[in-house]
Amino acid sequence: MLTKTYGSAVQGVNAYTITIEVVVTAGTLFYVVGLPDNAIKESQQRIESALKLRGYRMPRTKVVVNMAPADIRKEGAAYDLPIALGILHASQQLNTESLGDYIIMGELSLDGALRPIKGVLPIAIQARKEGFKGIILPKENAQEAAIVNNLDVIPVETMQQAIDFFEGRQVIEPVRIDTRDIFQHSANQYAADFADVQGQENIKRALEIAAAGGHNVIMIGPPGAGKTMLAKRLPTILPPLNMQEALETTKIHSVAGKLGTGQGLLNQRPFRAPHHTISDVALVGGGSNPQPGEISLSHNGVLFLDELPEFKRTVLEVMRQPLEERRVTISRAKVSIDFPANFMLIASMNPCPCGYYNHPEKECVCGPGVVQKYLNKVSGPLLDRIDLHVEVTPVTFDQMTETRKAETSHDIQQRVEQARAVQTKRFAEQADIHSNAMMPSQMVKDICQISQAGRTLLKTAMERLGLSARAYDRILKVARTIADLAGTEEIQIQHLAEAIQYRSLDREGWAG
Repeated sequence: MLTKTYGSAVQGVNAYTITIEVVVTAGTLFYVVGLPDNAIKESQQRIESALKLRGYRMPRTKVVVNMAPADIRKEGAAYDLPIALGILHASQQLNTESLGDYIIMGELSLDGALRPIKGVLPIAIQARKEGFKGIILPKENAQEAAIVNNLDVIPVETMQQAIDFFEGRQVIEPVRIDTRDIFQHSANQYAADFADVQGQENIKRALEIAAAGGHNVIMIGPPGAGKTMLAKRLPTILPPLNMQEALETTKIHSVAGKLGTGQGLLNQRPFRAPHHTISDVALVGGGSNPQPGEISLSHNGVLFLDELPEFKRTVLEVMRQPLEERRVTISRAKVSIDFPANFMLIASMNPCPCGYYNHPEKECVCGPGVVQKYLNKVSGPLLDRIDLHVEVTPVTFDQMTETRKAETSHDIQQRVEQARAVQTKRFAEQADIHSNAMMPSQMVKDICQISQAGRTLLKTAMERLGLSARAYDRILKVARTIADLAGTEEIQIQHLAEAIQYRSLDREGWAG
């Protein structure tokens, strides 16, 4: 007897329906065909044990399991449940007509209990798209799948529950959640706040500009000046995720298996801070079955690289293309996969190996040429993609003990949202551009026009400070964002002047 059940395979952030055909015929042995990996081939042992312990029998005849289409590689143990139910139905131990109405996924324990799986959200989206009635999956994954409406999400804890559901002995109510209600109530709730930071008003201002225009930032300063503390508070002033962004972000974290047990929609912007020992593949993504890296996990959020010069040169260089194109393309012999990577890069670094170059009180002990060699670890092409270079100075004792309450993240966020609203209107006809930082060079000339006095100021600054040519576009983009924050149509002299001061690392002889 031939039986068909349906599962799903995830490639990149998209899912593809897999038809699992099971036939029980005369003969012996158990075969799984259709490009399965070792975890699927080993499913026989898990399925046989689960069936025996639940009082069912494993057919002692020839069992062939075909997973179609055969040219898509199937990986992981999530196909245990659909294969087990297919075997039961093909051997006439399961009596149901509705097996083909559902996508079925779940990893079996030896006692028949189900373990959670990865990539549930794209699987649920594809199931609805292809007109399946519902999806049957482990209980821990139900909240995540229930984000997709018009789909019956049936949570089961054991294989027996799934069997009872199909045979009508147990009624399992589909999980339903009000996504928008949960989203609105819990969005934008952060433990950290800019009100916790005493002093550092110039750095807060720089981060406000970065958040308003989607600009990348590098902070240079001695140890203990507050670089990490400030970076961790950046997501609190970014505009809240909208529903589309939340779904995109949740999809990536689902595929990577980074969603917590029982967690549904991600409603806060991600903040990823990988250690400087990270490998190229872990940062950018990859592997034999390509998985998203830290760059994609920070999509619609912030990627924080602490102690930037300590990262391997090759790791930093692979970031250049994603920073420009806002996506990561991973190519293999048979497949090419795109992961979205629209993130804000926040980097921090010491000015020299000892950390005290240009310190107001402590003396730098680095030898001649050491400072420049340290700074040269960060390549020019990478710095080219960072709009704001901010020098962080240590907080004084008086600033630390000040009783005046600092401005809250909520207050700063409101100004950021107003500036973003201006940009949304400005780029309404540009599908791929959402903020000033994303403007190509040609658009900068049209949108960031400056007066004759502004041109004179910019020319003088570039000559006197020894700014490189690549700083020109960056200064204009940042000045445009400052003007948006100020609510003015034109870029004024003071906006340009403020933008110019955020190019520390472009100054010739900065470390000389």
